[in-house]
Formats: sequence, structure tokens, C-alpha cells
Amino acid sequence: MKKFLSLPPEKQNKIVTAAMTLFGEVGYKKAYISEIASAAGISKALIFHYFSSKKGLYAYLVYYTGKIVMTEAQHERDTAGKDFFDRALITIKFRLTLKSRYPAMNAFIDSVFNEDDEEVAADIERLLAIATDMHASLTLAPGEEKLFKSGASPQHVVKLVDKYAEGVVGLFGADDSVDDTVKEAADCLLMLKSLL
Repeated sequence: MKKFLSLPPEKQNKIVTAAMTLFGEVGYKKAYISEIASAAGISKALIFHYFSSKKGLYAYLVYYTGKIVMTEAQHERDTAGKDFFDRALITIKFRLTLKSRYPAMNAFIDSVFNEDDEEVAADIERLLAIATDMHASLTLAPGEEKLFKSGASPQHVVKLVDKYAEGVVGLFGADDSVDDTVKEAADCLLMLKSLL
């Protein structure tokens, strides 16, 4: 691992992006080191030299992803005094920013959530713990059910906003603007809040 970390950042990024892309497309079981090496423009032997094994590479990607998510989330974490809809918008903005800055990471994270290979289960648990913490912002705080008009089911509102956030992030493309998409999401959430 030390040898990998001593590489120039551009070369590290090329390897990380190639690995995330392939794992994101086919999952851990079906990803071949030879394909990752080819996409990164290096030999298969170098991947093993840097990471020892396919599992070592995967474990590093899980660690790397968790580190980036936590670092990027630090400035978005202060949700004190914010209501459910404000926190939902903060979460959408965070996820769009992450997707914009690290395009291969989104598919990799999705594949991690669907991975069932026991060989990497412990590594996956670490990333899932971070994701669970992040998702907690899309739950109602005590007393927030009072935000809604009578007849509005708080559980359905949470589910609706969660699905909306998934859709916004899922449809966000490489040519889209984070700021424009966040503004549109803010308008939609404000409208929803006024109706409920």
C-alpha cells in the first residue's frame, strides 16, 4: 500500500477510477484485475504489487470512499436548527457534489450496497455504517411530525422525500450544474413543505 500511496496523484486517480468503474459495473466477484489494470494503463502485476490482492484493492477503495465521504460531509454536517426539509436539501446537495467531483464513486457505492461476497463483507460493513449515519439526516427529528398538516402521514412524507432525493441524484448527469439542480430541488421541497 505504501508504494501505491507514493505514486503521483494522477496515477493513483487513474487506478482508483478504473477499479471503481469496473467494480461499480460488475461487482466484486466478476471484476478481473487484468481488466482494471488495462483500463488504468498498467500491468496486472503492478496492481498486485500495490495492493497484494483483489480484496486488498477493494478494501482500499472502501476505505478511500469512506474517507472522501466523511471529508466532503464535514461542512454539511451542521444541521442544528434545520428542519426535515432543510436537511433533505443539504443531503441532496452533498450527494450531487460528491457525484460531480467523483463520478466513478457513485456506481461503486451502489455496487457495494448490493455486494454479497463474503470475502469483502467486513469491508462493506464499514462503508454501510457511514452511509447509515448519512441517511439519518432524512429521518424526522422528535416533534417534527407536527410540521405537517393533519392527515399527512409523516412516514409517507419521509419516503416521498427520500425517493425524490434518489431521483434527483440518479438523474444528475455530467453536464448538469450542481447549483442549478440544488435550486430546483429547493423550490420543489419548499412547494411540498407548503402543501403538507
